[in-house]
Amino acid sequence: MSVDSDAGTASASSSRDWYFPSPPFLHHQNISNYPRRFPETPRFSPVPEPSPPQRAFHHAGLRRRVGFARRSDQPLRTDRRDDAISVRKSENSGERASAPKKAIGFLGQGLEFRARWKMAVTVAVLITVFSSLLYQNFSLHNQVNALQEHISELETSLLACNLSESIDSINSFAGDTDDLPSKSLKRLALFVSVTLLSIPIFAFKFIDYVSKQRSSENISEEVSLNKQLAYQVDVFLSVHPYAKPLGLLVATLLLICLGGLALFGVKDDNLAECLWLSWTYVADSGNHANSEQIGERLVSVSISFGGMLIFAMMLGLVSDAISEKFDSLRKGRSEVVEQNHTLILGWSDKLGSLLNQLAIANESLGGGMVVVMVERDKEEMELDIAKMEFDFKGTSVICRSGSPLILADLKKVSVSKARAIVILAEDGNADQSDARALRTVLSLTGVKEGLRGHIVVELSDLDNEVLVKLVGGDLVETVVAHDVIGRLMIQCARQPGLAQIWEDILGFENCEFYIKRWPQLDGMHFEDALISFPDAIPCGVKVASLGGKIILNPEDSYVLEEGDEVLVIAEDDDTYAPAALPMVKEASFIHITRPSRKPQKILLCGWRRDIDDMIVVWRGSLPKDFIVPKKAEKILLCGWRRDMEDIIMVLDAFLAHGSELWMFNEVAENEREKKLIDGGLDISRLENITLVNREGNAVIRRHLESLPLESFDSILILADESVEDSAIQADSRSLATLLLIRDIQAKRMPMVTQVHRGSFSQGSWIGEMQQASDKSVIISEILDPRTKNLLAMSKISDYVLSNELVSMALAMVAEDRQINNVLEELFAEEGNELQIRQADLYLREGEELSFYEVNLRARQRREIVIGYRLANAERAVINPPSKSNRQRWSVKDVFVVIAEKE
Repeated sequence: MSVDSDAGTASASSSRDWYFPSPPFLHHQNISNYPRRFPETPRFSPVPEPSPPQRAFHHAGLRRRVGFARRSDQPLRTDRRDDAISVRKSENSGERASAPKKAIGFLGQGLEFRARWKMAVTVAVLITVFSSLLYQNFSLHNQVNALQEHISELETSLLACNLSESIDSINSFAGDTDDLPSKSLKRLALFVSVTLLSIPIFAFKFIDYVSKQRSSENISEEVSLNKQLAYQVDVFLSVHPYAKPLGLLVATLLLICLGGLALFGVKDDNLAECLWLSWTYVADSGNHANSEQIGERLVSVSISFGGMLIFAMMLGLVSDAISEKFDSLRKGRSEVVEQNHTLILGWSDKLGSLLNQLAIANESLGGGMVVVMVERDKEEMELDIAKMEFDFKGTSVICRSGSPLILADLKKVSVSKARAIVILAEDGNADQSDARALRTVLSLTGVKEGLRGHIVVELSDLDNEVLVKLVGGDLVETVVAHDVIGRLMIQCARQPGLAQIWEDILGFENCEFYIKRWPQLDGMHFEDALISFPDAIPCGVKVASLGGKIILNPEDSYVLEEGDEVLVIAEDDDTYAPAALPMVKEASFIHITRPSRKPQKILLCGWRRDIDDMIVVWRGSLPKDFIVPKKAEKILLCGWRRDMEDIIMVLDAFLAHGSELWMFNEVAENEREKKLIDGGLDISRLENITLVNREGNAVIRRHLESLPLESFDSILILADESVEDSAIQADSRSLATLLLIRDIQAKRMPMVTQVHRGSFSQGSWIGEMQQASDKSVIISEILDPRTKNLLAMSKISDYVLSNELVSMALAMVAEDRQINNVLEELFAEEGNELQIRQADLYLREGEELSFYEVNLRARQRREIVIGYRLANAERAVINPPSKSNRQRWSVKDVFVVIAEKE
């Protein structure tokens, strides 16, 4: 019975071992008496069917018991264990092969998990913000409900006390309740503000998306949408000058409105109060410190941040506008708001002298206004003007940078309101300078508003004068610098000391020409008007019946008519007036025998382009009482100028028959004659002079020594055409030529043992040169005013200050354009001119006469005395005071007169 029971038990145990396999039995390959309870490495085994725990535990105990009792069944179990192990190995090898694929899958799942995590966080933040806003709305709703309940309680209590009072209270509380914003309206305001703020963001995102889509499709012909939008914004800001401040204003208003709507959605205040709070947050970022609720704080911080951005942009715009304005003022681009001012177009070395003369002319008016416009930097112009060593005497000089060929720049300096416009010739090539002056005149005539004043044009070549007058018409007055200086040099060479007279008359420092109408002189003869001005000297009449023509030195019998104006030499335009006729003693005419006219020998050192005009000139009728020169002259011209033909024509008109003109320069003789012919000179027409050509360098001593320098009556040293662009270089060359000529003359002439002029000793080199200067006259063309002091100190040359004299003439014509006609006649080959006369033509030695009496004697010779120089004086006196006082004269004195050309 026990055996059967054991056998039954064993069979049952074996059947349960298949159904409930033991882990130690499955995890080991070898059979052992004491198998391990836990495996070394985890194994995957088929999952058994679920069974109650009690049964599992019971059968496990039975398996152990059966295993220990029946040793004979172990081989069979060993075979089963080996099969299981082989199956597990094949499964493990398959798992190892699929491990990389699983790792890649896990990595992709990790990245997707991170993206989802970020999205979840963003959604959580948005939900939190929205929840806070909803919480605020719900809390506000609860407060309203609580307030309504409180109202109902008060209503009940008031009904018990006083029915009428309760009704009034209920009405008042109901009114307060109606004033509270509705919940739906606040939600709508908040939604609108958020939507409007989101629209630009979505718009920019959409534009960027469309641009990327187009670029990905490789559409090269079409421009991306964001670039088109940026271009349109750029064009708008460029075309409209106030686009930036307008955009800033619109952004400020939008921020205030949107911020007010947002505050209206989160606060209990009405819309107007919220808009005001929004403005305060924009203007001052610290005003939101009193905010308590979360939604109110978020909105107020956002508004304050936008206000800081707007304030920063506004500060940048204001800073840029101020910097641009100061930069415009510094560079001279601002507009000149002036009228009756003098406008100077151009820049040259004559500008300093011109400004000085204009300042002196405006001194009697308390100062004037001068505007200078040139294509230079304004700061450089102001610095150069500040270095000029003279007093402006109340005159203001305004500099502007611009081109006179551009109408916009001309309007910028109020060209239509200027009383005079001066166009300066540029340094350099004469033809290019005159061409630019011509273009400037064309620009001035194109001003739509018209010109109030006249135009004074400085030209370098006389041939271009006709073209400029043709373009400018009656508005233009021309001053040809080379022609003026050439004629002055000839006059000063024939009459030493005349350069100082011209400086006094042309400049505004002493006496100058003025024209004015005096009705009280109507019906008076000119000889009576001549002595009617105690502080001025009448020189001519502007005849109204002849269309305003000025007649210099008219007949004594001419009667002043209505509308006539009197030309005088006076100190200023407000310092003279006619007075009663003085009592003048009859001045009898003195007849003096004059020597016959003799030929002269003249040497010309140098070459000028107008030299033919200096040789030949159109000859008019000679005056009745003609005074012939004492002898023929011999003149030397050193150097060459572009107007050399003009100089030759003038000399041929002035000199006596048989005179010689020597030309000494570096121009070859065959080329020299060709240039003269091209300039319009007909050598065969020369009547009074003979041309003698010599080739050489005027600054080389051995070349000068080949000339008979001691035999010349006059020597003219010209600023050579090759160096006239540089004033310092031209003056250095002229000064070197002057010193060499004087030194050669001093060595060749015998020493005179007498007291020399000045304070230099007899044996000094300057003393020897002064002795040589007594024998001949040397006129040097000087361009730089600083060279004036050197020549004035040494007294070895009767100099001509070229640029300063031209500047004086320009200033005089700019002040009164009628004076140009007077100067043209005084410089011309015919008509009247300034002359220096010896006193023995009008008086005897030691005779006492007043200036009026001397003038009346000069009128018998058809001359007008404008000044004198005593024998012991160095400078002449023009328009002397006390004209009625008598004084003792000497025959060694000289008088300055206006007389007809000899």
